[in-house]
Amino acid sequence: MLNLKRNIICTLLGGSFIGFSAASALFFSTAKVNKSKYPIFGVDVSNYQGDINWKELESQNVSFAFIKATEGSGHTDESVRRNLDRAASTNIRVSAYHFFSFDSSGETQADNFISSVGRNEIDMPPVVDIEYYADKRSNKPSREEAESILRPLLTRLENYYGVKPIIYTTLPVYCRYVKENFSEYPLWIRSVNCEPDLLNWKFWQYSDKGTLSGYVGEEEHIDLNVYNGSADDFNREFAKPTQKADAESASQRKAKK
Repeated sequence: MLNLKRNIICTLLGGSFIGFSAASALFFSTAKVNKSKYPIFGVDVSNYQGDINWKELESQNVSFAFIKATEGSGHTDESVRRNLDRAASTNIRVSAYHFFSFDSSGETQADNFISSVGRNEIDMPPVVDIEYYADKRSNKPSREEAESILRPLLTRLENYYGVKPIIYTTLPVYCRYVKENFSEYPLWIRSVNCEPDLLNWKFWQYSDKGTLSGYVGEEEHIDLNVYNGSADDFNREFAKPTQKADAESASQRKAKK
């Protein structure tokens, strides 16, 4: 049934989504989010947000953050080291994301990310951000081309970090490259006009026009996201290392009684 729903939404919306999004963005800047249904809120950041005060973000109920790390096989975001180090002093769960390139091998892209983000520096799975860039929207790579790069990238990251990476994408890219061959990976979907309720998503980026205090960069906005689950679900799935240790100790004490 879930696959049928996915096929329906891609069939109905895939071809017209780009035009619809461009038009509707003029009227709807942010999708409506049911905060009682999705209480866990987070952000994604890059060098564009400049110098970030992570304690101040935490004070605004930010529970998680995706930090840009790398692009392709050679680019590293200049703020990744600073952001990972400073975010570690908060209770914000963090991950890091890699901007996927259709133009270089998956193996060298994985090497680039791994060299920038240590195993123990992230609390959530690593992320591969796959979207159109430059002329790729009008000159789309084939599904076979994309898979030949994306598959080894995801496999290498999973082997290194010990968990399936999250795929971040837009609906058109999801329908073309992800739905058929990579649906087993956790999905972080961008949908700034409406809730993507026909998809089985883990995270939803619902706005690219958010504003919070605590960052000073060339970009005044910050992307806003929610987690698909309760606070208890989130804490069980993405506990900080100290919280995991506390939970294991409590479980062991309970077993001895």
